[in-house]
Amino acid sequence: MRILRHDQQNFKKRARALFSRRAVSSGDLRDLVAGIIAKVEKGGDLAVMELTRRFDKVRLDINSIRVSDLELKEARAEVATKTRDAIAACDANVAAFAVKGLRESWSMKNSQGVQVGEVFQAFDRVGIYVPGGTAPLVSTSLMTVAIARVAGVKEIAVCTPPAADGSINPNLLYALEVAGATEIYKVGGAQAVAALGCGTESIGAVDKLFGPGNSFVVEAKRQMFGRVSIDLLPGPSEILIIADASARADWVAADLLAQAEHGGDSQLVLLSNSSRLLEGVKREMKDQSKGLLRQAQIKEVLRSGTTLVLVKSLNQAIKLANDFAAEHVSLIVRHEEKLLPKIRTAGAIFVGSYSPVAVGDFLAGPSHTLPTGGAGKSFSGLTTEMFQRRTSIIKAGVKAMKRSVVVVETLANVEGLDAHGRSATIRFEDK
Repeated sequence: MRILRHDQQNFKKRARALFSRRAVSSGDLRDLVAGIIAKVEKGGDLAVMELTRRFDKVRLDINSIRVSDLELKEARAEVATKTRDAIAACDANVAAFAVKGLRESWSMKNSQGVQVGEVFQAFDRVGIYVPGGTAPLVSTSLMTVAIARVAGVKEIAVCTPPAADGSINPNLLYALEVAGATEIYKVGGAQAVAALGCGTESIGAVDKLFGPGNSFVVEAKRQMFGRVSIDLLPGPSEILIIADASARADWVAADLLAQAEHGGDSQLVLLSNSSRLLEGVKREMKDQSKGLLRQAQIKEVLRSGTTLVLVKSLNQAIKLANDFAAEHVSLIVRHEEKLLPKIRTAGAIFVGSYSPVAVGDFLAGPSHTLPTGGAGKSFSGLTTEMFQRRTSIIKAGVKAMKRSVVVVETLANVEGLDAHGRSATIRFEDK
């Protein structure tokens, strides 16, 4: 892990290199993903199956791409009661939170008397990517699909990568069904995003793409933007903790290690003005990590994705945090109410010692699908209104149009668009 101290000679330069991020992909990744999208667009199902063999080492045929009703029935029978209860609890909280985020249609009259407003309607068909790989992300299915259900989306197509034998984890299948998925496909990676965005013989094209994933998935979503709408750019997991001497080192270490479990390009950051806490967390991370199951993933992240920073002040920590724009920010300080309003670029903020990121990952209610890689400077996390199409409505009567025509004609003339102006004035010309 990297250790930075504010009194180091090159601290500002190193901190700027680490914390001033933008969600921009490498040229090699862009080219590879562009090739995948082009293959799927041209080859449809056959290209999806070939890419699945190539990247996931799984052989699919036309009849096995979509999860069948029998597979769903068999999955239901395998899920333990305790797991069913946990899925139900998460689904209930996510749905209750999502309802609060629904936008309602509205209308008003402008100063000329024209009736204006907006209507909010659910997308007809959306595509949601749920990562699989080394862990069946049951919670992700609930924190994406359930929100689409609450928003009123009629067709919710889900893609998730299959295991080596071509199956999907039964707990994940059950959660997807509970959440409201109407179609589930055994396809992962950039080819899944391309299939949902372009459409194939088996997978119908969607209006909007949702869901987190690895760097290939995120880049595919980026490249599909314009052909379809996308939610945000949620990639490898991140946590940034701002903590002072009041924090417990063992709890902070546990919070960092929880995100290290995701492996890959995950990023762990601790910013503290207490050298004692910093050393304690470093020691605790090494000790606690020895007893955890996902050793390979955790070791990788501790080696290349972990940064502990001794800052001069908590205000300096806030500045670095806003530069970094982390997916998850944990604020564990004595006077949290003073610092909380200053955090402006986080995907989600977890306040206090008893608010581990895990409670947001699995239960609290807000979606854990959040911007990563610095995208938090521009994107917010997944919300219900992202599943709604916003349309403006304008209705002018005779009197309202008479009050409007002079302004319309004047601005049309200023812009040199006389046909625009005449389309308004013609309604009041003598016949």
